[in-house]
Amino acid sequence: MVRLTVHLISKSSNYSKACRSESLQQYLKKLTHLNFSNKSIEDIDDLSMCRNLTVLYLYDNQISQICNLGFASNLTHLYMQNNNISCIENLSSLYKLSKLFLGGNSITVVEGLDELKSLKELHVEGQKLPRGEKLVFDPRSISSLSETLCILNISKNNIDEICDLAPLRKLTRLYATDNQLQDIKELETVFCQWSQLRLLDLNSNPVCHKPKYRDRLITACKILEDLDGKQINELSRQFLINWKASKDAKKKLDDGKDIKEQISNPLTTDFRVGPQQPFAHDRSSSLSKPSEYGKPGITFRTDQVQGDSRGRRSRGIYIPVRTGRLGKSETTD
Repeated sequence: MVRLTVHLISKSSNYSKACRSESLQQYLKKLTHLNFSNKSIEDIDDLSMCRNLTVLYLYDNQISQICNLGFASNLTHLYMQNNNISCIENLSSLYKLSKLFLGGNSITVVEGLDELKSLKELHVEGQKLPRGEKLVFDPRSISSLSETLCILNISKNNIDEICDLAPLRKLTRLYATDNQLQDIKELETVFCQWSQLRLLDLNSNPVCHKPKYRDRLITACKILEDLDGKQINELSRQFLINWKASKDAKKKLDDGKDIKEQISNPLTTDFRVGPQQPFAHDRSSSLSKPSEYGKPGITFRTDQVQGDSRGRRSRGIYIPVRTGRLGKSETTD
């Protein structure tokens, strides 16, 4: 196993050049940049003598755990991409850390960043995830980064939604290529909250094939300068913003007209409840009143009465007849 130790540092060419004029302890105390990338390192030993370390390069190694960095309170840049790290941990003492590179590891959850109050860049692209899984984000870490994080790289992580990232209102650049993003409405909702977003790269996502994809995102991101590697012309942006405003105003006007019509004509549906008989005038001297909600109606019939014993003809007599629902009638003698 190759461990990063003080002894290993002493063997480096940089120290060999300075050893004539100063001791190892003096050299380590003054050390600000340490580069041990691609050295087959598997573990980090006690480096507490390097208290002034600000930049540490440990990418392209075989490190499986972030450890023994509690001494590095002055560290601002940490490069640990392309290792075997599965968990983000032991970073709480790195108060000044502003750039963290962890791409190409085996991380499944972005967590353990609660105390990094100075972090401006986070790179977690291309994690070696189990088949069918996606990279997820701990709400506590996202919340703690909401006021500082400016650049985020989450490309190639099988991500299908970004609503959990909405609190990151200070983002100026988002790299989220080669994921599974497909809901353009969700993207619009989140991006509208990121008022400082200037660069957005969503190449190789299903959403890129949605109708009006580019137009809709340009209008959602008011100051976006670059979308998927293509510059945004200010004249084109203003045209799209005006077009959307006009479209929204027309929709609002149409909705208002619909509401007004509904108020003016509240009964627009023909409700048919039970059998009803329409008014009718029949030359055969029959007159009907419509029944109400299935109640029997009343039919007025006119019959000529034969002349009496004196030979006089009497006037027509109107005899009411009650009619049932099934058309049966009773005649009153």
